[in-house]
Amino acid sequence: MSPRTNSLGQPIGAPLPDWKGCPRPPRSPIEGRFCRIEPVDVARHGDDLYEAFALDTEGGNWTYLGYERTETKPPFLAWMEKACLGDDPLFYAIVDKATGKAVGLASLMRIDPANGVIEVGNIHYSRLLQQKPAATEAMFLLMRRVFEELGYRRYEWKCDSLNAPSRAAAARLGFSYDGLFPQAIVYKGRNRDTTWFSILDGEWPARRDAYEAWLAPENFDAAGRQKQSLSAFMPPPRKA
Repeated sequence: MSPRTNSLGQPIGAPLPDWKGCPRPPRSPIEGRFCRIEPVDVARHGDDLYEAFALDTEGGNWTYLGYERTETKPPFLAWMEKACLGDDPLFYAIVDKATGKAVGLASLMRIDPANGVIEVGNIHYSRLLQQKPAATEAMFLLMRRVFEELGYRRYEWKCDSLNAPSRAAAARLGFSYDGLFPQAIVYKGRNRDTTWFSILDGEWPARRDAYEAWLAPENFDAAGRQKQSLSAFMPPPRKA
């Protein structure tokens, strides 16, 4: 199909005559089967998160985060008060419904309602959440809010290009690779080349179906182990 052109014959993008932008994400919880997403409340979530993150005694989870590990609770809670209560990034605690404890963090950030673009970031999963169904469900719940409740057009995932686990997670979760931005950020006194991924609104329905099929009770055995992997349901990424 030939691209649209203007009166000068120059190619232009598809029209969006009814586009009016999107609302900002609300400060309201999202209920799942395995987890609940709650706007961060330091009094309610701080102790749980400090204890959960402290299980990473070697500190590997902190390597690619934008903030440093703290050895004691007071500076961690002070960081939460300073960093986790704003509107952008909008931080959410991931609460394990089996225990009622907060076991991870994620945020919606770089929120651009006018253009319908939003990023998920600051993802910090403790060992109590890693490789659990709730870990995947949390990402699904945020995506569903962004696309279905709020109507965004583009959902982004960005990471240090050296962060192999994050790149693998993006691919597993249905994101498509968009490109590499060399020397994008200086953090913790070092360079970061940033890898970009995204899911578009037109891609969401097939990815939603994949998540719902994976999260279905019949996909788990009596011990809570998956029968089929998420990749068995997930459609292929778009071509770069």
